[in-house]
Amino acid sequence: MENKSKAETFIGFAMRTGKFRIGANAAATLKRAELIIVCSSASENTKKDADKLARKFHCPIIEPVGKTLEEITHRENAKVMAIADRSLSKAILSNSDKDFIARN
Repeated sequence: MENKSKAETFIGFAMRTGKFRIGANAAATLKRAELIIVCSSASENTKKDADKLARKFHCPIIEPVGKTLEEITHRENAKVMAIADRSLSKAILSNSDKDFIARN
């Protein structure tokens, strides 16, 4: 069994409840986002798009450490993810200490 962090479990909950978008363009269609997750393997342009989304939604942005967003979400080519649920976003952030780093 793979070793999943609590933050990854909460990302899974967000996916099961449909309170997420994968991809910068899909994320931009949300009315609001509470958290942006950008993959460390994303291109500089994609990271800039993610930073713009974080500014647009006035929300934090984090980057996984040691795993790609693709591995966490099991979605091919996942580079940017937006979480739309406030309580799940808070749960991800409060459990993201060693598995994610904050981007400014």
